[in-house]
Amino acid sequence: MIMEEVEDPITKMIQPQQPYTGQIFQPTQTFTPTTPQPFYGNSFEDEPPLLEELGINFDHIWQKTLTVLHPLKVADGSIMNETDLAGPMVFCLAFGATLLLAGKIQFGYVYGISAIGCLGMFCLLNLMSMTGVSFGCVASVLGYCLLPMILLSSFAVIFSLQGMVGIILTAGIIGWCSFSASKIFISALAMEGQQLLVAYPCALLYGVFALISVF
Repeated sequence: MIMEEVEDPITKMIQPQQPYTGQIFQPTQTFTPTTPQPFYGNSFEDEPPLLEELGINFDHIWQKTLTVLHPLKVADGSIMNETDLAGPMVFCLAFGATLLLAGKIQFGYVYGISAIGCLGMFCLLNLMSMTGVSFGCVASVLGYCLLPMILLSSFAVIFSLQGMVGIILTAGIIGWCSFSASKIFISALAMEGQQLLVAYPCALLYGVFALISVF
């Protein structure tokens, strides 16, 4: 009779231990740290100038001013079609300041009439032109062409404009402003042959400013 040797289950569960070799388990590094990149660039040199971010270009402001002061100069339509309100704001403040020197506190009337006039010209030019125009462009052109009116109000500080010489000078300034504004609008909106139609409402607007300067 062959006796089968029965294996002890406890002995079966106990596994022989491997000898210690002196090595420590070190996990592999899967994450590679990267240097954080700055959000706004490496330096302030990469940022555009502040005046460029605000849309203020002194070269274009100077060219627009020369175009207004020289009525016979050909206007650059690409520059005149820009929405630049820095120059018009300065000219409106200068016009109100010269009126203040003459003893007339008319800042509210200046800005109110300017807003109404720009809104009226905006509607009129959009009806007359094929391309259309933005409200900012209309305000920019009308504001720049207010520059000759500042000369009239400055003259009124010293001399009275309620005479024949004042009437002639006022009529000339109104014609100067309206001719410059209509020339710029015609050039920017490609409205050849319609300058007189554009100059008439401009003359009405600048005539109101002239009345404020005279009276």
